[in-house]
Amino acid sequence: MALVLSSLAVGIIFGFGLSLSEMINPERVIGFLDVAGRWDATLLFVMGGALAVTVPLYPLILRRARPLLARDFALPTKKTIDKPLIVGAAIFGIGWGLGGFCPGPALAGVSSGNPSLILFIAAMVAGQWLAGRVSDH
Repeated sequence: MALVLSSLAVGIIFGFGLSLSEMINPERVIGFLDVAGRWDATLLFVMGGALAVTVPLYPLILRRARPLLARDFALPTKKTIDKPLIVGAAIFGIGWGLGGFCPGPALAGVSSGNPSLILFIAAMVAGQWLAGRVSDH
């Protein structure tokens, strides 16, 4: 139960931060990707803030024997860059750039009722389902 409650609390904080920084607004994301036009550096500052917290704390957290609310750390085991990773990253980037939504901010903004956002989430879920069906892992 503690894991569920802490996950809920972290999700609320994350969603609030995304809303506060306007990252749920696709114009912000598209503005960040428009480096040849009217570039909006807001997303750069949001990413910088996240890195400022993550970079120093990540190694400290991994020094622990185990996480506070789980048996083990859930860390990626795959260390190679392969074709599925590159293709998946390209598809993710194209969808992010065309839609103006990243999955986290899209989920954080779902309560807005924005039809484009709801369509994006439906397409994202469909894409995840399809990837699971065709994946050989």
